[in-house]
Amino acid sequence: MTSAQPIRIGIVGVGKIVRDQHLPALAASSNYRLVAAASRHGKVDDIPNFPSIEAMLEAVPEIEAVSLCMPPQFRYDAARLALEARKHVFLEKPPGATVSEVEHLKTLARREGVSLFASWHSRYAPAVEAARSFLASSRIRSAAISWKEDVRRWHPNQEWIWTPGGFGVFDPGINALSIATHILPPMHIASAELDFPENRDAPIAAHVLFRTADGMDVPMELDWRQTGPQSWDITAETDKGAMLLSGGGARLAVDGKVVAEEKEAEYPELYRLFADLVRSGRSDVDLAPLQHVADAFMLGRRNVVEAFHD
Repeated sequence: MTSAQPIRIGIVGVGKIVRDQHLPALAASSNYRLVAAASRHGKVDDIPNFPSIEAMLEAVPEIEAVSLCMPPQFRYDAARLALEARKHVFLEKPPGATVSEVEHLKTLARREGVSLFASWHSRYAPAVEAARSFLASSRIRSAAISWKEDVRRWHPNQEWIWTPGGFGVFDPGINALSIATHILPPMHIASAELDFPENRDAPIAAHVLFRTADGMDVPMELDWRQTGPQSWDITAETDKGAMLLSGGGARLAVDGKVVAEEKEAEYPELYRLFADLVRSGRSDVDLAPLQHVADAFMLGRRNVVEAFHD
């Protein structure tokens, strides 16, 4: 495949994130030609639509890559099918419901000679690299993560997020972890408490304590019950000042002075990177954020809290 040839791509799972982010990014890129879509409910205008990935791949064999955007509980089977058909695979975050299934997909991609991409979109928020550079040049004294938002605003009537494998509050929380594992020193979970509504099978809040190798504690607070202004922040006290990475990675301030803030372009960058991977025959599957979520569920004490209703 040459850089002059658009990659023929199909998209699977036509929901809110696809309409808000994937379709505009693909439409704006000369690297791709969207040739088909598969979804149980949604459709994309002006291309063939199918009820399943199986039907799509059978009817449109010229597809070279697929972007999988269905809930994580259903992603493994679709990814396995695509990889075995020697299609390159773009995985919306989180890349799967479990660490082991994504490890198997990595092995399968190597065997079939195709690219696999775990697309941690928040890592490509405009101020993340500036924050990483700042922390790399500083001595970090303390750090903390606070990711609090209103689930009714961001996931209205989406029942899958409350089912086993749906991640609950770790669906947005894994965005925080994808940034934290990129800009902070390596860390592990020392303790965790997860708040489960009495009528749900996934947590609505989590209180996690990370610890770095040199013993620095990094608390993380996740909460889906925040109304009013939403907060997606990573803070750090350093020998060069107090850092605040806010807006989910959109803005970096040091001692209250904004030093980096640009227009968000996460998904165009993800698709640019995926095209590079496809054309160079490489994969990029970092499992650190997903591993932390798995560890939180493994170590976390379960607290039952009041029922949640949309």
